Amino acid sequence: MPASERVSAPAARSRLRLSIGAAVVVGLVVLSGAVGLGIMRGQAQPTQTVQINASEGDDVSVGGELYVHVLGQVTNPGLYVLEPDARVVDALAAAGGTLDDADLQAVNLARLLSDGEQLIVPGVGAAAEGGSSAPVGDGLIDLNNADQAELEALPRIGPALAQRIIDWREKNGRFGAVDDLLAVSGIGEKLLAGIRDLVRV
Repeated sequence: MPASERVSAPAARSRLRLSIGAAVVVGLVVLSGAVGLGIMRGQAQPTQTVQINASEGDDVSVGGELYVHVLGQVTNPGLYVLEPDARVVDALAAAGGTLDDADLQAVNLARLLSDGEQLIVPGVGAAAEGGSSAPVGDGLIDLNNADQAELEALPRIGPALAQRIIDWREKNGRFGAVDDLLAVSGIGEKLLAGIRDLVRV
C-alpha cells in the first residue's frame, strides 16, 4: 500500500471525528438556546400576572365613600366610613345604635348623609344646637351651653371630666376661648388638640 494512502486514512478518520464533535457541540448550543428561550418565556408569565393584579387593585380602590363623625347619645361615638348612599339610620347602626335617653324625634333617620358630616344625636330634653342630624349652624359643641351628655360625646371626655368642665363654667362664667379649657383640671395640651376642632365658645 502506498505511503500516501496510509497517511490519508488516519486523516480521514480524524476529520470524521472532528465533524461528529462539531455536530455534537452545535447540537448542544441549539439545545441550550432552546432551553434558555423556554425559561425566558416561562418568566414572562408571572410579570403579566402582577400587572393584571395591579389593574384589579386599581379598580377596587375606585368608588365613593362617606366619612361621618357620629357623636352624642350613641353607643360608640367616632368616625365611620359608610357607603355613598348611606342614611342617618346607617350611621347610627355603625355607631352601635343609640342610648336609651337619645331623642330620636330630633333626628331624621331617613335623611341621606354627606361626606365630612358631623352627626350629633341629642339626649331627651337637651338643647339641640347642632344636636339633630340636620345641618344647623356649624355643628360644633358650644362649651358655654353644652350639657354633660354633649360634652361626653367628645373624644376622651368622660363623665368626670365633663362635670369638671361644667363646674368650671358655673364658677368662672363663660369660656372666652377654647384654650380656656386648659384651666380645667385634667385637660392638657394633647387632649385639647384632639377636641379643638369639635368645640366653640
